[in-house]
Amino acid sequence: MLNNLIFVLNCGSSSIKFSILNPQNKKKYLSGLVECLFLKKTYIKWEYSGVKYKKYIGSYISHEHALNFILNQVLSKEQNLYNNIIGIGHRVVHGGNKINQSVLINDEIISFIEQAIPFAPLHNPANLIGIKIAIEKFPVLSNKNIAVFDTSFYQKMPKTSFLYAIPYIFYKKYHIRRYGAHGISHDYVSHEASIILNKNFSSLNVITCHLGNGCSVAAIRNGVCVDTSMGLTPLEGLVMGTRSGDIDPSIIFFMHQKIGISIDQINTILSKESGLLGLSGISSDFRYLEKNYSSNKDVRLSVDIFCHRLSKYIASYICLMDKHLDAVVFTGGIGENVSLIRQITLSKLHLIGVKIDIEKNMLIKNGKVGLISKNNSIPVLVIPTDEELLIAKKTMKIISSI
Repeated sequence: MLNNLIFVLNCGSSSIKFSILNPQNKKKYLSGLVECLFLKKTYIKWEYSGVKYKKYIGSYISHEHALNFILNQVLSKEQNLYNNIIGIGHRVVHGGNKINQSVLINDEIISFIEQAIPFAPLHNPANLIGIKIAIEKFPVLSNKNIAVFDTSFYQKMPKTSFLYAIPYIFYKKYHIRRYGAHGISHDYVSHEASIILNKNFSSLNVITCHLGNGCSVAAIRNGVCVDTSMGLTPLEGLVMGTRSGDIDPSIIFFMHQKIGISIDQINTILSKESGLLGLSGISSDFRYLEKNYSSNKDVRLSVDIFCHRLSKYIASYICLMDKHLDAVVFTGGIGENVSLIRQITLSKLHLIGVKIDIEKNMLIKNGKVGLISKNNSIPVLVIPTDEELLIAKKTMKIISSI
């Protein structure tokens, strides 16, 4: 019998993930993805009762349009699921300086999420759209919407990691600091790693790499995140799909003062036109980049830069570990599926004891969990992330206490 179901909404900058699941038995009854929002062809894919569906839903589709399609054309036709939803969990990227844990959504929380928009300009607005529509379409559950924040995972980072070397007043007065992102994913895979390694989480030392359109690395020492690559916003850190990652801040001044590009244009360039897309001049889609790595020199260079930056972050985080490193973990769409990225990156880390098993690496994709390192290596794991399950668990915990 269906009961205790949680509806999870993960509204990204250009996609929407959704699922209905029971966090107690971990069973996912329905799951889906809307991808390529605001592009020429937007598709929705979902799976229910073992049957997979895919539908073209239009061109240049907004979050609102896609969410209404999910609710009106997918969920409403599955009344046995719809009627047993007891809570709605929302992934929210940034809680700013006001929120450090998962919370029941009310007007005050919505205000805090709005205040944090400058810290996550591509994500918090999309998260708020999901919250608004869920409250509107599920009036009976209007007081059972829970926000689960990516930034919560980083609340115990030391000041040595989260402070920037700018006048301290900017932190005290304006809360400018490293906040991190992808915390839900790093949280989930690090706990899964502790199970696989048969190690108590409180003594776990791992470096987790979430690689998707957005990318980040986290250093977890004795079960606590002590550093991460994303900063005040998700723009800092690794090379990403369309985001620049780390750059010399003076580049912004040069672009503005010498080239005459406006600040708004620079923001768009660094967030939406840089990274792998900007370097290759063609695409940020790793399905294309992997296929053309050997034949296109621009693609090859962009991928090599991506791996160069990633390997540097992994190596630098080893110095933050407590005596030893238990494992390096890859997750996210790229981390889970693109063996080329794992191979190139790990081949740069042999001096620190990482030895990749080429055959094992090639076999791990499409949701498989696996060890891709040799026996005499620091363990390297591929663990598919399940942010929706973790969001559902946290949602259930809060609504059960209401």
